Amino acid sequence: MPRSPGSAGNPPQIPRRTALLGGAGALGAAVLLPGCGASDRQAAPPIPEGAATGATADGGVLRMARPPASQAETLDPASSLSAYEYLGALYNRLVRMDESGETVPDLATEWEPSEDGTTWTFRLREGVTFHDGTPFTSADAAYTLRRIVDPDLASPQGTVLAPLVDPAGLGTPEPGVLVVELKEPNFEFPALLTSYHCYVIPEGSGDTIGESGIGTGPFRLDSFSPGGRGRVVANDGHWEGAPVLDAVEMFAMTDIQARVNALLAGQVDLISQTNLDFATARVVEASERATIARSVNAQWYVLPMLTTAEPFTDPRVRRAMKHAYDPRLIIDVALQGTGVVGNDNPVPPGTPYWTDHALDHDPDRARALLAEAGREDLRVDLYTSSYDPVFTPMALAYRDSVAEAGIDVTVRNASADYYYTQIWMRRPLMATYWYTGRPADQLLNQVFRSGSSYNETAWSNEDFDTLLDDARRTADEDRRRTLYQDAQVLVVEEGGAMTPMFADRLVGLSRDVLNYREYGFEFDYLNIGLRP
Repeated sequence: MPRSPGSAGNPPQIPRRTALLGGAGALGAAVLLPGCGASDRQAAPPIPEGAATGATADGGVLRMARPPASQAETLDPASSLSAYEYLGALYNRLVRMDESGETVPDLATEWEPSEDGTTWTFRLREGVTFHDGTPFTSADAAYTLRRIVDPDLASPQGTVLAPLVDPAGLGTPEPGVLVVELKEPNFEFPALLTSYHCYVIPEGSGDTIGESGIGTGPFRLDSFSPGGRGRVVANDGHWEGAPVLDAVEMFAMTDIQARVNALLAGQVDLISQTNLDFATARVVEASERATIARSVNAQWYVLPMLTTAEPFTDPRVRRAMKHAYDPRLIIDVALQGTGVVGNDNPVPPGTPYWTDHALDHDPDRARALLAEAGREDLRVDLYTSSYDPVFTPMALAYRDSVAEAGIDVTVRNASADYYYTQIWMRRPLMATYWYTGRPADQLLNQVFRSGSSYNETAWSNEDFDTLLDDARRTADEDRRRTLYQDAQVLVVEEGGAMTPMFADRLVGLSRDVLNYREYGFEFDYLNIGLRP
């Protein structure tokens, strides 16, 4: 999905305007979006709750507009510059995550740990072949993992798996059995393999996979140009069955308005990796050709407080900032109701290990905490940007909400061109977002653990780190859940991240598209199709 800090841990690629459809010619004029006064909102069409479903045509070609990772993007799933949309079409993982956040089979059908959690045995699906006809075996799975943890590759998932996976401890006793010996106990290990960087590639293909795209997925590569056009065609021999579509054509378009224009003109059928603002979403929904689908709770929005910078070095100030705002007000203003309260907890509601612990909206308590900290007249700058359409309304709603607690917030707008290089993780308070779809263990360790390069608040808490370590070593699932929930309580009570909300992503697609389904980092390439 979009290369926000949450997708690969790297600064996102900043959009630049390009020619429509990679050189097919831009539309003569940009779409003019109407104002959003009260009368406009009353007259505007409602945004659908979900995508249209039904019986599809047999075959057809889906045209997808996507923002490229960069001009150096690659089909190598382990790379930080992987061309994301191609991955789910071309490859499979050992395991994947379902909509409830559970780890479920993909190329592995079952898995079990040793009694002490240091050895995991995966039994693999039989009869699976790569696009070139080569049978899939445990040697391919072992090669994939060994490559991900190779420090020379610098895979984003390598930072997660390398502390656990010893390359010498990857065993292949049978073609259908993979044995992974870990450096330390971890009863959550399979969940860490749901990352989109963990797609399985053929043994020995590391030097060529970035161009060949040979996998076991529902589509096989027909063409690919980094930062440009590409096409995947149906893999009729796919182990789950052939996909509905004959092909998917990918058009790299860095400019969001160009992608919307192409959709409204009927030149593409789906806009990928784009969260449309509400004004644009209503224009799309009112059009004859296009409509909106929601990817529910697809993103969590954050106002990170840098805990190494004043005034947020004081935990009383951080807690006051949390007590002071009303998350429901922020949802109503910034998301117009299309989201759920985050309660400063990044673990999505309803997923495994989530806790409902929250700090009450209590301006009086916020004032008391600030008085204790000697910060009665607290003034802070909150940085935002046009990079994401929700950032600024979220920041403004936060400013207005905390005024009752005597907190004076000045919202400062920074250019999207340098927001994630000069503002993110550098200013004491700013707006950002992450994509959901990570297991709780990976999310909490990557984003909040002491010393993690992805820890955007620089928060360090020894008790929190110990809880995560103990959870990984605990075989009893109920006890493990309690430990992860206790860790979340510390994030809420002591941490530097304010998480007002989880937001639905508003996706633009043609009215001819049926059975669009996307959640977390999962896209249903098998069943999406076109109207008969």
